[in-house]
Amino acid sequence: MSPAFLNVPALADAEAKKGRAQAEAALAAFQKLADDRAVFGERILERCHAPELPRLLVEYGRLRDLTIVPAEANELADQPTAEALIFESGRPVLMLPREPGKSFALDTVTVAWDFSRPAARAIGDAMPLLTKAKRVHIVTVANEKRIDTTRSGPELAKHLARHGVDVILETVDAQGRPIGEALEAATRVHDSDLLVMGAYGHSRLREFVLGGATRSMITRPPLPVLLSH
Repeated sequence: MSPAFLNVPALADAEAKKGRAQAEAALAAFQKLADDRAVFGERILERCHAPELPRLLVEYGRLRDLTIVPAEANELADQPTAEALIFESGRPVLMLPREPGKSFALDTVTVAWDFSRPAARAIGDAMPLLTKAKRVHIVTVANEKRIDTTRSGPELAKHLARHGVDVILETVDAQGRPIGEALEAATRVHDSDLLVMGAYGHSRLREFVLGGATRSMITRPPLPVLLSH
């Protein structure tokens, strides 16, 4: 529409003010929660264009222990902020479901294990949480992809035991299901509070392609999921 009929600058200014008000309200809510729990909180308010947001958060995420990201609801199932943080920050990301269920706890943690580098990285990043959990299930999904060694499960259990983490080793059959579905089913059986897994992705013709399990857990996490790459 022509600017003669539509005051574009005024509309843009109104949207900018609306965005700032929403950000300030979110920061105020965060500050109240931090104060109520007597934890350190730093409020950061920056202005940027929407496409610049993932990169800005990556810069902050690289200097934090953990980034917590709520899954976004959109028709394209696109999660650019989460993907950028997982694959570019070098730090773990905790994905939260769109509709939170029970209060977050660490009674039971399920760990997806396939002897891969991302899985090993995820376990290392999650160690502070694993040591606090009451129960830890190590789940390997069989008949979905080739795993390099049969000794990895017992060796992982031995490694975690040195950190005071007792685990239950399990192997579940994929039974033709995508690995994301198999893992989700395991978390339901365990009544898990947290899933720990490595994130997979690779470049193809300059387009970043996520692994199937990674995409399903980023776009629609059934429970809090800690992902590392």
